[in-house]
Amino acid sequence: MASETEDTTVDLRETIRRARVVLWDFDGPICRLFARHSAELVADGLVEWLEGRGLRGLLTESERESLDPHAVLRAVDRRHPGSDLVAELEERLTQEELKAAASAMPTAWADPLIRTWSAVGARLAITTNNSPRVVGAYLDSRGLTGCFAPHVYGRTQDLHLLKPHPHCLRRALNATGSAPGTALMIGDTPADFQAAREAGVPFLGYARNERKEKLLRDAGATTVVASLEAVLDTVRQAP
Repeated sequence: MASETEDTTVDLRETIRRARVVLWDFDGPICRLFARHSAELVADGLVEWLEGRGLRGLLTESERESLDPHAVLRAVDRRHPGSDLVAELEERLTQEELKAAASAMPTAWADPLIRTWSAVGARLAITTNNSPRVVGAYLDSRGLTGCFAPHVYGRTQDLHLLKPHPHCLRRALNATGSAPGTALMIGDTPADFQAAREAGVPFLGYARNERKEKLLRDAGATTVVASLEAVLDTVRQAP
């Protein structure tokens, strides 16, 4: 056990030492967006809205029972890509995310880690499937906008480019003029890991519980932390 802990510490130190630009997922590593505004209820609301328009048959039974609002949005986009229907559904999701942002729960140690990493010269960007308007509202509320601006790359109307597609990571790399090997992605889902792998970006997994850690490791992530405190300590100790 001690040897495994030492190996993790060495991997973390080396991963952080190489990083010149840090690409953050938003919901998870920075905050729990739906901590007080249930994502399940949001998904149900999107399904009910579709049913109210006579579009119940647009979703399969499993899609109607999905607890993930993004899954509902993607399902509709697969059938009617780029349509007004998808645009209106996406806006409805954005409004729900904005409500959630007002009561989101900051991830422990995220705020000081962001400020410290920025202060020591790393460039920070956000690469997320959430709306960039939502990210902006949350960062403003925490006084963190200056650590990231203008590098917030979130959901666009091209929903087929959401993670695990690496599109938002590549946008961040291009905008910051960074090579993939000099970057680091911090994420908490297999989709984050897959996007980072496809983009050639090293990955640091954040797992707030054993279930999330198992999902990340099963996907192939090798460096995973249960708390950002360990990352903050490593950044502070870096030469």
